[in-house]
Amino acid sequence: MPSAETLNRFVARVEANAHVEAVEEFYTENSSMRENQAEPRVGRDAHIANERRFLSRLRSLTSKCVRPIFVNGDLVVIRWNFTFELHDGTLVVMDELMYQRWEGERIAEETFFFDPAQRVPKPRSGGGETRARMQRHDCVAHVQGRT
Repeated sequence: MPSAETLNRFVARVEANAHVEAVEEFYTENSSMRENQAEPRVGRDAHIANERRFLSRLRSLTSKCVRPIFVNGDLVVIRWNFTFELHDGTLVVMDELMYQRWEGERIAEETFFFDPAQRVPKPRSGGGETRARMQRHDCVAHVQGRT
């Protein structure tokens, strides 16, 4: 079961947009990741390569945790809001749940749940609406109810 400190460090890494570093630091060597019900990617090195490939398609990324984080033993659920700015200036705004199984202080399995319709890029609308949405869902870096 991950400690509250470990979960806080993981969230802080992701919110700092250090996604590759988060994978290196918090995933087991043979971990699996899947999106919705797609076939899983297996192995930390495969996850790192996938993150680098994905991040290269972006001009910028904003990652925000939406509290609370749900923890039941080795199972953790985290809700995220992501805003991806593509190189052409369009935005993809996604609301996603991460369902994780931890082995001690590292993630062994992870499934991302999201509506695929969110992946459609939309023109930038001045940014005010997106900024306001992200501020409403701002995350405080602590795990509620855990010591």
